[in-house]
Amino acid sequence: MGRIVGWLLLALAGFMLVGYLGADVEGGSALFALLITVLLPAAGGVALLTGRVRGFAPAPRRAELRQQTLEAELLRIAGARGGRLTIVEAVTELAVTSDDAKQALDALAVRGLADFHVTDSGVVVYVFHDLEHLGDKSDARGLLE
Repeated sequence: MGRIVGWLLLALAGFMLVGYLGADVEGGSALFALLITVLLPAAGGVALLTGRVRGFAPAPRRAELRQQTLEAELLRIAGARGGRLTIVEAVTELAVTSDDAKQALDALAVRGLADFHVTDSGVVVYVFHDLEHLGDKSDARGLLE
């Protein structure tokens, strides 16, 4: 997308240069008009084409934000389901692929936020211990009490 916009800006700068050359302008306003109508679009186009401008968030940052959002949503859903969640429940709630859901749930398990349990029928259930016992929060007391 950035390359297309870059080429469009260069085309706009060329079009404006042709118009500028045909205009009857003089003095400081002529230089200002040249700067605004030709040089700025050309500089923006070159910056986009050379990769110096890549949008608002770099691709690795977007992927990291997507992963964080997915994990946060999985925790929210698990909390609503009593601290237990399966891959199928995650897929149906979030409309993500089963591979993405499994990868995110496994990442939470690796970080110690979830454990694996298996039902008698072989379904893997991710159990979030802290979410299971969230109701005990009001009974919490200090370590030295």
